[in-house]
Amino acid sequence: MRILVPVDGSKHSQAALAFVASRTHLIGNDPRVHVLNVQLPIPARAARVVGKDVVQSYYEDESAKALKGAAATLRKAGLEAVSGYRVGHPAEEIAAAADDVKADLIIMGSHGHGALAGLVLGSVTNAVLAQTHRPMLVLRASHAARGDSLKVGIAVDGSKFGRQAVRYVIRHRDLFGPQPQLQLLNVVPDFAGAVMPDMAGIALPAFSAEEVAAMQAKAFDAVIKPARRLLDKAGLAAEVVRLAGKPGDELAAYAKKKKLDVLVMGSHGYGAFKRAVMGSVATRVIAHCTTPVLLARDA
Repeated sequence: MRILVPVDGSKHSQAALAFVASRTHLIGNDPRVHVLNVQLPIPARAARVVGKDVVQSYYEDESAKALKGAAATLRKAGLEAVSGYRVGHPAEEIAAAADDVKADLIIMGSHGHGALAGLVLGSVTNAVLAQTHRPMLVLRASHAARGDSLKVGIAVDGSKFGRQAVRYVIRHRDLFGPQPQLQLLNVVPDFAGAVMPDMAGIALPAFSAEEVAAMQAKAFDAVIKPARRLLDKAGLAAEVVRLAGKPGDELAAYAKKKKLDVLVMGSHGYGAFKRAVMGSVATRVIAHCTTPVLLARDA
């Protein structure tokens, strides 16, 4: 497995390093970890004044501070990483580096701003989400994995994006530990909220409780069965969980209540602005949930 961890010395990048260091089973299977620091370019006028050699020395010294600590953290966990730095816009360079190393996963910390706030504030994590189609794990700085075998929720909705999430877990099962607790999560429509006016214009329930239960069960089975077949074929067991309501809200609430270690979701890869405006389920979950969210994409 090829993993890219951008670092800048902040608590957010430290959280990403701590997560990698906690993956004992993965480390035992010799992953390729790349640690990247991105330096903002010195303005051209200032660079001309001090000279090329001084500028180069500055980039090397500043990046070394972040890279040295990162390498030490991973080495302590028994993992030798490839370290390097780039100069440019952080999100653009991280996305380009992920393509160059053919990363199976980018791991980044996040300060936890909501989707639109992150966009306005220029969050690097948000910007990387917008610019890469590589799978990405977004962590909160305060989160630490409780053990090697993780409690993993896999959100499925019957679309190809849900199948991406299932296939990602199968393909990279070492990431989640030797005996992960897998849960297939599906949020069914809340048909009970549907109403229709009667002759007097009064809103009445459109369906009976029995009809609602039957429709929800049918919708749930149609989504869960294909996902479960994929896991069964791979020899992985999973609990199935049915939720009802708005997908983003329900998934975020469930992940927090059940203390999931990671929530895996498929993603269509919309840019940050479109995700914010369109109310992407993945974006809503990331904005409102402290649980780490792994967006599985087809690179």
